[in-house]
Amino acid sequence: MTQPTTSATDSPVRPAPLPFLGLACAVGVSTIYYNQPLLIEMRESYHASAGQIGFVTVATQIGYAVGLLCFVPLGDVLERRALMMRMYGAVAVALLLVAVAPTVMWLLVASVVAGMLASVTHIVLPIAPDLVDHSQRGRAIGIVMTGLLLGILLARTFAGWVSHVTGWRYVFVIAAVLNLAFVPLLYRFMPSLPPRQPLRYSEAMRSLWTLVRTQPLLRESCVIGALVFASFSCFWTTLVLLLDSHYSLGAGVAGSFGVVGAAGALVAPIAGRLSDKRGTRWVVTAGMSVLALSYVFLWVEEKITMSTALHVAALAVGVIVLDMGAQMTQVANQTRIFGLVPSARSRLNTVYMTVYFSGAAAGSALSTIAWVHFKWNGVCAQALILIAVAGLFHAYGSRTKHPRRPLTSETSDEPLHA
Repeated sequence: MTQPTTSATDSPVRPAPLPFLGLACAVGVSTIYYNQPLLIEMRESYHASAGQIGFVTVATQIGYAVGLLCFVPLGDVLERRALMMRMYGAVAVALLLVAVAPTVMWLLVASVVAGMLASVTHIVLPIAPDLVDHSQRGRAIGIVMTGLLLGILLARTFAGWVSHVTGWRYVFVIAAVLNLAFVPLLYRFMPSLPPRQPLRYSEAMRSLWTLVRTQPLLRESCVIGALVFASFSCFWTTLVLLLDSHYSLGAGVAGSFGVVGAAGALVAPIAGRLSDKRGTRWVVTAGMSVLALSYVFLWVEEKITMSTALHVAALAVGVIVLDMGAQMTQVANQTRIFGLVPSARSRLNTVYMTVYFSGAAAGSALSTIAWVHFKWNGVCAQALILIAVAGLFHAYGSRTKHPRRPLTSETSDEPLHA
């Protein structure tokens, strides 16, 4: 592995395996995706409407966005291994609260809490660029993002098939055990990771606005990322409703699409290498184009008369292309923001991911409304509109291959303190 570069005031981070960081991300991020293939079973348990139960997904994503804003800056303030261990333990407790929720309202509240704590994923992710040379930043992020993306997609598969055997509540019980078991693994495999500079939490929080104000590429990446993830969420939020209403297929089949989508997620390392070689702007352009193409395909194939088996096969192809486009865009966006202020990577990730998952929550909410009123036509049209708006921001954005390494706290306090 290439050794990381360090400044005069930095001490090098003892390398931990990049695949282990990917596993850590997968365990954490899975929390917010277990509920997506379970909405039909949850609706039946609580005798709720499709509109009501659809907001369980929204609640989890809102909680995640709040956690990103409030907890992830701690990665620049506290020793990260201990912080991660505490948060994974807390995630386990929150998942148990979801499992025993007696009413829809309790389920929504517990989902918010679980989503907040699952933001530990983005305390883990900014560690990856610290372990490699600047020129290999995209590659490192691609490797760790592969684990994160597989966690997102396989969580749906896990949830769908476990619920088919045991019921949806046991999905969250088993997930709680997995998160709790991960605490000693962190102690065993992660080095101690002190903050790169002395910083109080209040200073870290104030500096978030300074980063937004002084880094135009961060603002651009936030907007594009939010719109792209909103469009991506449109599909996954309504997939189980589509399968149930059109083909009478349940949570198990909906969850199985996570395995299919995992094939698309494997593009992440390739996207990382392309970001290093051809530039992040090129990869963002390609990713959004692929994403738009997937929605055109998914919209058209639903209008063609053919057997259920062929429709499901066509959906599988669409899912692979959908995930490829979304992950290419995400890897390129994070590659470029992590090059802006190396000593503030947790806070850069806080800003980016808070906006990113706010977009996901908005996309889930809007797609639920679109489904209620316009079914699949409304969902696909909405997703394409979101991608088109993202394309407009991208067309007028930065045209550099990689962001210039700017002044950091080692040479100037202004970008980090305000």
